[in-house]
Amino acid sequence: MKTNTSSTIAPTTTASSRSGRTSRPQQTPRQGLPSRPDHQPQHTEPEPAALPPIDFRKRRERRSFRTEQVLGLLQSKAPEFFERAEVVGQWVWIEFADKPPRDVTAQLAEFGFHWNNKRGVWQHPCGQVTPGTESDPKQKYPTYFPAHVRA
Repeated sequence: MKTNTSSTIAPTTTASSRSGRTSRPQQTPRQGLPSRPDHQPQHTEPEPAALPPIDFRKRRERRSFRTEQVLGLLQSKAPEFFERAEVVGQWVWIEFADKPPRDVTAQLAEFGFHWNNKRGVWQHPCGQVTPGTESDPKQKYPTYFPAHVRA
């Protein structure tokens, strides 16, 4: 008995080979042809800077501070925030005209403040965590700027 040592591979029949066209292997989206240099994006966004570190232990501790303690912290550690601070009821609010840089927001977060998107201010609950309200707290509670009172 004689064995055939040469091997032949039978072509697979596909719809495209029946029509006379040769079939191509399927490409996954990542294997497409490289873009031409003139089709490359011209404007690339810079990588966002890494978020400044926040000491969450300090943040948790400071969230329970009373109003006077928060104001004392601001006055001693961040006088620029103290100048902007407004006391609304027992909470401390800090408002900026424009979006502050990440290092500023990280410092506010570490001081125990959180962003209130509805009111557009950074708020510290001063140990008085309460559910949100539809009404304006400035209409319900007394307000003052401590920097103006102590000056």
